[in-house]
Parts: sequence; structure tokens; C-alpha cells
Amino acid sequence: STQSTWGNNHLLTCKVVNVLHMTLYHSTRGGCRPLKFLDTVLAGLADDGGLFVPQRVPTVDMQTLQSWKDLSYSDLSFNIMRLFIDDSEIPAADLRALINKSYAHIDSGGHFKHKEVTPLVSVGNQYVLELFHGPTLAFKDVALQFLGHLFEYALKKENRKMVVVGATSGDTGSAAIHGLQGRENVECFILFPHGRVSPIQERQMTTVAAGNVHCVAIDGNFDDAQAIVKDLFSDLDFKKTFSLGAINSINWARILAQIVYYFYAYFRVHDHQSSQGQDPSATVDFAVPTGNFGDILAGWYAKRLGLPVGRLVIATNENNILHRFFTNGQYHKSTVVATNTPSMDIQVSSNFERFLFFCAGEDPKLLRSWMESFQQTGKLTLGGNHLDMAHNEFISCCVTQQQTLQIIQRAYEEHGYMLDPHSAIGFYAGLQCMQSTSPMVCLATAHFGKFLDAVESAVGHEVPLPPSLNSLWQLPTRVTRLAADSLVIKKFIWDTAPLSAQNLTPPKSRRNSSVSRHVRFEELREAAHIKLLSPRNDPETALSTASNQSDPVTYSGLTWAQLTKWTFTVGFAAGVAVWLRHRLRK
Repeated sequence: STQSTWGNNHLLTCKVVNVLHMTLYHSTRGGCRPLKFLDTVLAGLADDGGLFVPQRVPTVDMQTLQSWKDLSYSDLSFNIMRLFIDDSEIPAADLRALINKSYAHIDSGGHFKHKEVTPLVSVGNQYVLELFHGPTLAFKDVALQFLGHLFEYALKKENRKMVVVGATSGDTGSAAIHGLQGRENVECFILFPHGRVSPIQERQMTTVAAGNVHCVAIDGNFDDAQAIVKDLFSDLDFKKTFSLGAINSINWARILAQIVYYFYAYFRVHDHQSSQGQDPSATVDFAVPTGNFGDILAGWYAKRLGLPVGRLVIATNENNILHRFFTNGQYHKSTVVATNTPSMDIQVSSNFERFLFFCAGEDPKLLRSWMESFQQTGKLTLGGNHLDMAHNEFISCCVTQQQTLQIIQRAYEEHGYMLDPHSAIGFYAGLQCMQSTSPMVCLATAHFGKFLDAVESAVGHEVPLPPSLNSLWQLPTRVTRLAADSLVIKKFIWDTAPLSAQNLTPPKSRRNSSVSRHVRFEELREAAHIKLLSPRNDPETALSTASNQSDPVTYSGLTWAQLTKWTFTVGFAAGVAVWLRHRLRK
């Protein structure tokens, strides 16, 4: 009996210790209760409009760091991710299985074409970290292959369905689609700016035939698409009704997955230095082509974890809002300029709020006032200690379109290495900011074949497409073109996506709010109807309308039109029955 009592007390103590050490996630704007990891992943954007960040960032000592240096990419991912994911949420065996599936080689039934996942190569006096060996040949694959498996795991565990909504300037959309296609309990809606992604990027999205994938080309730019997504998440009724989830880098899981390859690159630099008879350098610098600030933010978190990172270089194109901020503290929106690096044609970097939270001393009230002011005026100016904190963490470099083409040509002619234009921006910035005391790693974010127009212009001759991209031109496309308007997008989701069962049958205590919500959605549908562009009347729309109409999305065998009609009929019949009963009593 005594032994049993001790055992129970010991288990209780262990549970208390685990809870105390579990990493929770809170909103940058302070208006939400802290969430556990899986709840954070499924929520995407916080209900108060903020982004989730870990309440504490663990640190890795040098002894632990050295014990990781020879790990495979998957094993390294496991050791880093488990610092942020408690065993009570995802047991170690399950986390290993998720990671192994995410980063499996094509020879083993996976999607990555290189066994190292993110190999490091030497190009001149810099290193290039190749992040484009996934299914869509872009760095987004590294995070979104993991996120797709993670969504499926979490939804199955909680017996939930989810509607995932994302905005893309090109690479996020195709990587998300390839990570989520065919996944159970997930409907995926991807918004991209019509005519502002490369033809290859558009084909990678619109040729996927999976029934749970819906591509939407909006008449606007990427910032418009991103604003629509944030608007959908800020409509809490809509978010709850459809269990909205996020695949953009506002989702913390994407940042977490991207932290890993900074550690992997650091170890591979030391391997190369040792093979050349050199002593391993104390720190490693990184130059990162930056638009939405997610990729380089992962590097910043890697540094906070304890990775010996020297400089973090933000490399921007001519849409240089981040460069202007780190130059003079002015985070001011301006008109988006179309460039030869379309994935970076962004004026509002959605992940930047996480870093601004740090600059605000992690004061959610101050951060909230900054973001509200920026939303109203399009301008945020920092100075003094706040700007000093930013300068201590990053430096920046702006690269023009002409300089981008010149560096592509130079890398090809001098080293026989082909850069895509986005990677070229990082490579150019790396050359400008290189230090003699620290090796420079430039992140190659996409395969050159995705941007052949710019590459061929730079090298002066035709460049063959990789077979995986060339085959896209033989496939049919499926896309809907709509106005850049939140109401229009809400109506499209309402008409297309099945609701989960628990949201169709709310608790009795919420019947009135459910009815009012139904009325509000009917009004929303009616208001949006006049703004909805008819694809049949638009000759520029690349849309297989017939295939969409011949295979409508259903719930329990009913289309949404049938379900709405059925609900109205039952309600009308019930009303008639009550009226007749009243008359008969008289």
C-alpha cells in the first residue's frame, strides 16, 4: 500500500513538472490565453489578430550542440522540435514518425530528391544552402511537408475537420497544396494574385487534381491576398464555423520546421572546413532573400536557441520596406513594384510582428498600439532603444533587378552554378556583407527552373526545364478567378467547403447565436453575389468550370445548395405546423 501511494505521488509530481516545463504559446497582442503546441498550430492566427510566439525560448549548450553535429536531417529535426513540443501532446515515437514521413527520400516513397534534404555546396568564397529539393522545388517544401502531416495527425487525434486558407506570392501556395493534397479532414484554399506569379508557379498550383484543393486567382497583388486571409481570421464567427487553419508563415509550426536547416548548415560548414584542414569558425553568417520575414525569422530563433550565428543579413528586392526599416526605422508601406523576383514583391511582411514584439520588450500593449497605428496609417516609425534592439539583431541589403541579373550571370560564368533570381539576391547581399572572420551561407530558396525568363535573360541563352516542371504543361488546370474582396472569398468558401459536423449542430445554449449567424451568412452571400466575377464571362480565366460543377462538394451526400434548401424547407414546415396547431386549438 505504501509503495502504491508513493507511485501515485511520483506520477503526480512528474505530471506537475511536465506542465511547468511545457512550452506554451501566447499572442503578440496579449488578448488570448496561452495555448499548447497543437492548439497553436490549428489556430494559426490568434483571435486578437496577433501572432503566436513561445512564452520561453529554450537554450542549447555547446555540449548538446556538439552531440548533434553528425545527426541526419530527420534526427536533428526531432531533437530541435521536441524542445518546443511536449510528449503529452505528441509522443516521441509519433513525432519521429511524422518527421521521417515528411523528409523521406523519393527512393523510400517520400518527396525529397536529395538524401540530405537541404545540402550545402561551396560556390566561390561563399556557401549556398540548397532548400529546393522538395516536390515543388522551393524552400517552402521543408516546412509545409511537415505541416501537412502535422495537420492530419492533429485533426485525426481531435476528430475535427479544417478549412485551410493561405495567400501566396508563388511558392507557398504550390508547397502548401503538395503538402495538403489528399489529406484527411482538410480543405485547402489558396489565394494568389492573378498575373503576378510565374507561369511555372501557377501551373504547380492549378494542375493538382485533388478534390480538397481550391486555387483562387484574385484581381490584386499579394498584399491584397494576405489582407483577405487576415480578415477571414479576424471574423471570429467565420473562423469558428469553418475551423480555419493557416499555412502561411504566420503559423508557428512553419517557423519551427525552418529553424532546423540553420543548425544543419552550421554543422556542414564545419565539416567542409575540417575537410580543407581549417579550424572550425566560431560563428557562421547567413544571408537570406526576404519578403514575408518568415525564413530569416527562423534563423533569428536558431540564434536565440544558442546556435553560434554571427550576422543575419536581410536581402530585399526593390520592394524594400524591411531595408528601409533597418536603415532609418521607417516601416512605411508603399506601392508594390513588379520585379523579376515576384515571391518577394511584398510591402507588408506578415511575420515581422513577431520581431517587433521583441523590439517592444515583449510588451503586448505597446505592440498592439504599434500595429493598430500601422493598420490605420500604413506607417510605423521606431527610434531610440527600440531601433537599437533591431540593429543589434539584423543588417540589411537592397538589391536591384539589374544587380540580380548580373549576379546570376557572374555565378554561372565564374563558378558554373545557376542561381534563381531570389537566391541571387541573397548571394549578392552575402558578397556585400561578408566578413573575413566568419563564413557566409546564402540560402537558395528556389530552383532556377521556376524563373526561366529571368535566368535566360541573365545568362544569354536558353536553359532547359527540369523534367518535373516540363511535364506540367501537359496537364489540365483548375482555378477560379475572383475579385480581391473578403466577402467574395467568404462566399466562395461557404459555397465550396463542407462544414464539420460539430459546427452544423451547435449546443442548445447557442441556438439563437447559431440562427443569427445563419442569417448573417445569408446576407453575406447576397452582398457578395454582385461582386463575384463570373468565370464563364471572363475569357482570361483559366478555369475548368464544368469539372467543378460536375463534382460538387457535398456534406452527408448533400451539396450546399441542397443543404440550404433542405434547412429552409424544414424550418418552413415547422412554422406551418405550429400555426396549424394554434388554429386547431382555437
